[in-house]
Amino acid sequence: MEIFKLWHLQHGYIVVFTFFTAVRTGSSCEYPTSPQCFRRSSYETSYICEWSMSMADRNVAYDLYMSDIKCKSIKETSCELQEEQLLVHNEIPIWVEAHVGNSSCASTKKSVVLKHTVKYDAPQNITMSWLKNNLTLSWTAAEEYPALAEVRLQQYEHPREFWENRTMNTTYDGLNYQVIIVNLLKDTAYQVQIRHRSNRAHTPLWSTWSHVIVPAELEQKLIVSMTTRILNGTRKVTLRWKPVPHAAAVTEVMYSLKDTQSSHGCPCNKAESHTKVNEYTTYISYSAANITIIARNAAGYSTPAIVPIPAEAVAALERCDKTLLDEKLKKTTCLEFHEVQDTGLRTENVITLMGRKKKKERQKMRKTVKVFTRYLYSEHNCNGGKPQTVKKCLFYLKEGVPLSAPRDFIAFGETHNSVNLSWKAIPTEEQQGFHTHYSLCSVKVSPVQDLKKCYNLSTSLLNHRLENLTSGAKYNISLAAVTRVGEGPRATAIVNTPQKSLNVLLFILSFMFVLFLISTTCIWILRRIKTKIFPPVPKPVIPNLNHVIPESEDVLEKKEEVDKLILHQLLEHSSAPEDAEETTVFGREWDGGTNEDVYNERGDARMSKGTSDEDLSRGSTHNILRNSREGAVTDLEQVENEIAMMIYRNGLVFDVRPDST
Repeated sequence: MEIFKLWHLQHGYIVVFTFFTAVRTGSSCEYPTSPQCFRRSSYETSYICEWSMSMADRNVAYDLYMSDIKCKSIKETSCELQEEQLLVHNEIPIWVEAHVGNSSCASTKKSVVLKHTVKYDAPQNITMSWLKNNLTLSWTAAEEYPALAEVRLQQYEHPREFWENRTMNTTYDGLNYQVIIVNLLKDTAYQVQIRHRSNRAHTPLWSTWSHVIVPAELEQKLIVSMTTRILNGTRKVTLRWKPVPHAAAVTEVMYSLKDTQSSHGCPCNKAESHTKVNEYTTYISYSAANITIIARNAAGYSTPAIVPIPAEAVAALERCDKTLLDEKLKKTTCLEFHEVQDTGLRTENVITLMGRKKKKERQKMRKTVKVFTRYLYSEHNCNGGKPQTVKKCLFYLKEGVPLSAPRDFIAFGETHNSVNLSWKAIPTEEQQGFHTHYSLCSVKVSPVQDLKKCYNLSTSLLNHRLENLTSGAKYNISLAAVTRVGEGPRATAIVNTPQKSLNVLLFILSFMFVLFLISTTCIWILRRIKTKIFPPVPKPVIPNLNHVIPESEDVLEKKEEVDKLILHQLLEHSSAPEDAEETTVFGREWDGGTNEDVYNERGDARMSKGTSDEDLSRGSTHNILRNSREGAVTDLEQVENEIAMMIYRNGLVFDVRPDST
């Protein structure tokens, strides 16, 4: 190695020309980079010098020079020096020599003022959050004033795309630096690199890069389903929910769960639970509770999903016979007092007494239990880390008389001897005790005042029919609720019963009128239906001729018969022509009325004016037949007239015979 020095003492300058010649004996030496010497902040008193060398040989030794040697034969590529060892306010030359075996090589010399150079550590404790499409990055501040930051971004799903660079000043909130990167996609994951440097140092240096992955925002709250199973005083609750989107789960997603029972420590004291899967099982007592589920990732957390678990219904709640309110409680026991109202339980006014609390605290909580107020008393134990309900009942610390009368007390449906009554129960807040019964009293005030009659009614009733009243009377009826302490205010109603006779008469008349209207309407409707659907089909009238035809047949059959009669002529001769004429007429009518027969008969009649026995006998026979045939002819003529009166209309035969009467 040859060194040439030129001294110019007159002007006070020293110019040093140094020529390095590496003497290689066995192995080569690579030149290290020029060292950077700095402090981490403007108020630090220690300085760090750093350099680098591409040679990966572990046998390399380094010497650091700051005018003279400061760090000798070190193996690392950095050296830390205290301020009292250095000239920090003056410009000094610095360089590094590397020694590898018998070879040596030195970095380029450079002159620096150590006080001016500040290099921050890489950003630490980086947090991130989304606000719409703007990403907020925050990290621990290096100094108590803002700095300059450089941020590089790349979509996580597209690693081959170019990095987007953004340089901006940070804000300082007293503890952290913060930058806001706008116009991004909140449902997309990003790879982010951050570095920063001082804004006040004379010679600031960029810090090394910090690398983080920013997941997408958890926008939606979890959709949770629940199944419940009752197990000996406790309820096994299993919750399941859908996983978050993939872009929001590129980093770890943690689900946080807590229930109001465990957070209050009644009866089991349990911290908040965490899980990485989308299913969770817990145990809840019979009291109402809420389970809150929140999904968290590096960029924030989801909207809390609150799963309400109602109180387990009890078939029939009874009044408490005994409680542990004044007893010493075990550490695993807790008592709950829910104030009962008509609208349900007041969950915001729950009084909890826990055995693990101190005696003074329990006494203080006990004083908050109010008198004349109905509570749902619940007694719980913590059994093997699981809450268990052992007792539930209704409780009054102290009872009193009801504050008000039954609501909406009315009378209706009055009859001559009875009336209907109805009312509404007294609100729970005004009952001030357990009702034992209702007291119903009635007093007749007119026409003659009577004694008060009272009856006890069940508290489950809200209506009653009061009977055995007097018709045409006026009654004062009252109703009151009764507790073990006494009777509350009364609700009253005035009732006037109607007269019995008038009432019965009106009822009978009304019933008859309605019955008449119904029957008349039904008959008219049935006739209309029968006429429209089944029109009447008249049947032809066929007269019964059996009594005529046989008689006629007998007459005809006996036409040729001649009875052997002995007739004595008792009549005068003048009557013979008349008989003959009648016989002739009968013969004409019977034989169809031909002229020839008529003339023959008349001629025979004229010629028979003799007195022979044969003629007389024949004339008598004709008289008998004539009388018989006149009846037959009369019947036949009547039948013919009836048939002639039949009229055919539209193919139907109607009988329009006139009334024989």
